[in-house]
Amino acid sequence: MKIELRAERPHDDAAAKADTGRTRAEWFAIMDGFGGVDTGRSKINQHLHQDYKVDPWWISTLNVDYEAAHGAREHDNLPKGYTICATKAIAASPEACCEAFSSAEALDRWFGPDNEIDFRDGGAWVNGDGNRAVLRKCTPGKSIRMVWHDAYAGANTPVEIKFQPNGAKTTVMVTHDRLQTREEADGLRRAWGGALDRLKHLLEA
Repeated sequence: MKIELRAERPHDDAAAKADTGRTRAEWFAIMDGFGGVDTGRSKINQHLHQDYKVDPWWISTLNVDYEAAHGAREHDNLPKGYTICATKAIAASPEACCEAFSSAEALDRWFGPDNEIDFRDGGAWVNGDGNRAVLRKCTPGKSIRMVWHDAYAGANTPVEIKFQPNGAKTTVMVTHDRLQTREEADGLRRAWGGALDRLKHLLEA
């Protein structure tokens, strides 16, 4: 899976002012007035969306920048960062969708080249695009949890892949968490989305 580390749009103060009508400092003052970091992302997200009509991309960007400006850290001493999600409804069973991740031969058909995978709890996954992960928990037909170790995009970040039945289809949902830059978040959202597009094409052919 090739990853291009590129933000969807500029996200400096000039871009914030042009897109949202306020600079980041002005938004930070509003967030301070609403209760600050301790209020939590969910309530701040709702406030910015409902009361100021800020679009979701800028809401997540402002929240991450705001937490960084206030020195908020998680237990590993890193900011919480971005969470991205890619989903695709595929006309195949959850078992078939999960099996597409379970062997090098299957992954080579859609994910990227030269995969090596030990599909078990604690198993390693590497491939020719430089993607690396350690599988933490494999529940066939239901979910895969892993730690992503790409040196350039999302090092040591958690990924969960869920396979949820939806009538005659399966919703495959990838959630990638703790991404530290807007470039990583947007790049991995595009990359995972493209990978799921290829998986859908393969399984529905």
